Amino acid sequence: MDIVIRPVEPGEYAELGEITAQAYLLDGLLDFGESDAYLGRLRDVAGRAAAAEVLVAVERGTVLGGVAFVPGPGPMADLAEPGEAEIRMLAVARAGRGRGAGEALVRACLDRARGLEGCRRIVLSTQRSMRSAHRLYERLGFVRCPERDWNPVPDLSDVMLLTYELTL
Repeated sequence: MDIVIRPVEPGEYAELGEITAQAYLLDGLLDFGESDAYLGRLRDVAGRAAAAEVLVAVERGTVLGGVAFVPGPGPMADLAEPGEAEIRMLAVARAGRGRGAGEALVRACLDRARGLEGCRRIVLSTQRSMRSAHRLYERLGFVRCPERDWNPVPDLSDVMLLTYELTL
């Protein structure tokens, strides 16, 4: 495996934004498809990079996927409380799946969280249908925290995000 994890470069923002958007679209994770308001946020890598550390998985010059590492509460955090870091918008292009890119991105986030003074835990949200992601998180030691599950779209009661956490 020759996958390298590194910070995203500004010249890769559009590419990673499209990888992220297409991963969510093709996996049927957006309730309103191409008209889903969240699609714009998925494509906005520059916005993420201004508020979090955005990492990419690259193999032989090709961006396979990316993730936002949120070091604590702030504008990019959905869940993180003091003493917690958060993983957001993990996405791997279909061509890069099954090769370890997703796991390498999550492990890089874990390493960063362990390096933060006072960080005791790392948290993330996931959709019920993201079963392969759940298996990855559980294999890496994350556990479900149903008491922290939440609804990002209160008008749609059937939209519930599952919460996982890992104590460092």
